[in-house]
Amino acid sequence: MSVSFRIIPPQGLVFVRYEGTITAAESFAAFNDYAHHPDCRPGQKQLVDLARVTGFDEDFPKLLELQARKADVFLAEGTQTLAVYHAPSPATHKIAQMIQRSWEPFPGVIAVIQENEADALSILGMQMTSFEQLLEHTA
Repeated sequence: MSVSFRIIPPQGLVFVRYEGTITAAESFAAFNDYAHHPDCRPGQKQLVDLARVTGFDEDFPKLLELQARKADVFLAEGTQTLAVYHAPSPATHKIAQMIQRSWEPFPGVIAVIQENEADALSILGMQMTSFEQLLEHTA
């Protein structure tokens, strides 16, 4: 699968990593697993690492359907959600911008794009400077 996630409850954070080509089917499957996970909570911050993405299945109707499903979970109980997208290359930045635009109908989701890991973590209030440190610290 080209997408995986890890919920880090003490930080109210979900770390999502995409690799290879992002497909709607795999994204839906991973999000469904997240939505049914016992540690899933409305308002959890989302840290999405796109650094290893090589392509994107441009099924825009499916993307909008997925974002609406995510909004149902992220914004339940009137919460807001901060989503930070790590997009270090021009290609991943373009994908992140498309995802960011898809959140526009949902004002409760604040989507931010960052080029480096330390800045992405800082926005989320983390002291670490790399995703490796984050994952090791919370293992």
